[in-house]
Amino acid sequence: MSGIGGIGGRASGIQDIMALRQQIMERSQLLQQVKAPDATQATQATSGPAGSFTDSLKGALDTVNATQQNASTMSAAYEKGEVVDVAKVMLARQEAGIAFEAMLQVRNKLLNAYQDIMRMGV
Repeated sequence: MSGIGGIGGRASGIQDIMALRQQIMERSQLLQQVKAPDATQATQATSGPAGSFTDSLKGALDTVNATQQNASTMSAAYEKGEVVDVAKVMLARQEAGIAFEAMLQVRNKLLNAYQDIMRMGV
């Protein structure tokens, strides 16, 4: 009889995990909606005639770096047992990972463009 109770407890634990996952997904979507206008404003601010390509690229790298440092700080605080919401930690880590992957894709495109230019005949 005690084994059956243990199985029931495990099923409710899985349901709790799935409910927590759903909450994290909902918060992630809300944050993406909130951050979307900020991203367009930042793009408009850096794409002005006064900004150069180097400044734009450096700004993007600095943003990715700050995002990764924020995720590391939040992860360290969570590991130390400080009061940090696990959903915020996971969201920060995912955001940092996505930002890094996007920057990696930009680097790959720039490298491919440079290689194409170098292959051109004069």
